[in-house]
Amino acid sequence: MHALAMDLPKTVEVSTAQNHDHVPNPEKWVNEHGDYLYSYALMRVRNGELAEEIVQDTFLAALKACHNFSGQSSERTWLVGILKHKIVDHFRRVSRERPVADFEMSSSDDDLFQKSGEWIEHWTQEGAPKEWANDPSQLVEQAEFWEIFNRCLAQLPARLAEAFKLREIDGLSSEEICQVLNVSPNNLWVMLHRARSLLRRSLEVNWIAFQTRSETTARGG
Repeated sequence: MHALAMDLPKTVEVSTAQNHDHVPNPEKWVNEHGDYLYSYALMRVRNGELAEEIVQDTFLAALKACHNFSGQSSERTWLVGILKHKIVDHFRRVSRERPVADFEMSSSDDDLFQKSGEWIEHWTQEGAPKEWANDPSQLVEQAEFWEIFNRCLAQLPARLAEAFKLREIDGLSSEEICQVLNVSPNNLWVMLHRARSLLRRSLEVNWIAFQTRSETTARGG
């Protein structure tokens, strides 16, 4: 990660140096949590400079809110919570500037879904996901799977990825996401549906390719 140049205000250092059990220690934040927060932000916003800026804003907001830290969670969990709010604020600002049509997919992606009839927007027979040979509960324990998952997630169109992350990573409600992304509930449903569909298809291709390479390596091929 790029070094986060951050000079803590002396007044904050003094106020947080009091002898309280649950007072966070800002002097250690960059060294102990900077890389983790940066990686988290980078996965969300896909831009190194922007991720660094958001982490800086997170630290500054945390400095101002030190008195609110209750100690019921770890400092990292508390900082991540602030970071999530900063990321949501970023998406909200971007969504005001970006047309709703940006989430539209190419015509080839539309082939995945029914275009009319009772099952409109559901899978076509050809586009439906295949059954995985692996037990999903075992996949989530494999570091390789999550590496491929993050790679596939990064390949989604930005607008779809935003909706997916706000829902599945940040846990926002549909109403909240609609407000953040400035979309209608129907548009959000389509965005999430297509994001999950494309993500699953990408995972099928990339995970199978990884397994094939692993099996070939294991056989000495």
